[in-house]
Amino acid sequence: MGGYREYRAPVGLEPLVACLWESEPVAGKSTRVIPDGCVDLVWLGAERGLVVAGPDTGPWVTGPGSESSYAIRLRPGAAGAVLGLPATELRDLRVGIDLVWGAEGRALGDALGTADPGQRLRILTETVLQRRAAPDPLAVAAARKLAEPAAKVSTAAADLGISERQLNRRMQNAVGYGPKMLARVARLRRLIVQPGDDALATRAFAAGYASQAHMNDEVRRLTGLTPVQFLKDATLTAA
Repeated sequence: MGGYREYRAPVGLEPLVACLWESEPVAGKSTRVIPDGCVDLVWLGAERGLVVAGPDTGPWVTGPGSESSYAIRLRPGAAGAVLGLPATELRDLRVGIDLVWGAEGRALGDALGTADPGQRLRILTETVLQRRAAPDPLAVAAARKLAEPAAKVSTAAADLGISERQLNRRMQNAVGYGPKMLARVARLRRLIVQPGDDALATRAFAAGYASQAHMNDEVRRLTGLTPVQFLKDATLTAA
């Protein structure tokens, strides 16, 4: 048994939260996490506690766990506001919540540790709600523009009425990395949802890659796998 389950963002938190999720361990199975532009607050069990999973720029492979995980996933552009620090400080890191929120974080970890498993997602939801944060509207708008197949950073910045330098600074603080990296992540995410019976070159073009070679390079950097390996088994990309 075991597996990954995802739930919709709670009503009222949609601007901040992409989803809630829980994952039960599968004996002998590791998990490959790929970049998605998001930051997660993840309860990893009594031994590892509550951690902030920062925005990834490459794959993160975890070994088989022994306890179920519970998490809330923050949307691109929301992490800086919810956490109260520039999201870039957490890039490619997994850190204990106490290093981010101090005593408040330790108290939250204690509450999750003593809570019934069925209440952990509720506690995480209430925690984010009580932060009364608002996502950076410019970063959110930029993320939407960069999710389009033909998106260019220069065009996104011009459409938003700011310089590319200003856009980069706002994205670093709110998302954790700049617009060029977020555009790469968006292409990878579009590749995943392309029809599986299409030729690889066709899928690459539809996802927004300039060529199959462009896709090969970016997919390897973001996932640690070739496109064929990466797309062959969706279970490699859980969470």
